[in-house]
Amino acid sequence: MMAYVLQHNERFLVDASDSNWEHIKSFKWWLLFHGLAGACALFLVPLQFSDRLRQRFTKMHRVVGRIYITSVFILAPLGAYIQYLEERIGESRSFTIAALLDAILLTSTAAIALFFIRNRKIQQHRQWMTRSYAVALVFFEVRVISGIFGLDDTPGAGETIVWSCIVLAIPLADIVLQLQDSWRARAATAR
Repeated sequence: MMAYVLQHNERFLVDASDSNWEHIKSFKWWLLFHGLAGACALFLVPLQFSDRLRQRFTKMHRVVGRIYITSVFILAPLGAYIQYLEERIGESRSFTIAALLDAILLTSTAAIALFFIRNRKIQQHRQWMTRSYAVALVFFEVRVISGIFGLDDTPGAGETIVWSCIVLAIPLADIVLQLQDSWRARAATAR
């Protein structure tokens, strides 16, 4: 998803002549900090889900986890604010509300995960980090779905996709968690 979105949606980052630069001119500095925090969160977190890496490099796991939590608390409110600024240039209020809801879900799931790890509740921490990452992936999911199905310029499609991805993020994360628990139980029984 990351590679697809960078190629399909974020190509303007490496092309100074792209017309998107005119679009983001009024909020480009907010977008810079939002994008850097988002990149840290989305690129580093997959390392967190590896049992082997987590067990072998516990200190690195903690450092990357702190970077993720910090990134979430930067990128989420900035994303909502940027979307609010985009209302001035024609975006709908519904997108702003969706961005705000996504920001609330992202920061709250990350905060709950942080609460559990501070209280040494590893299983609950793992579950809430999975939910948090699922909410963070909404950024990619929306762009991939729109692009693959050719809906980038279809009126109303983007809004429907955004809302659908936000609503489904946590339930889909819970399905993944349930499947993982089932697979672990089977593996333990087989031993």
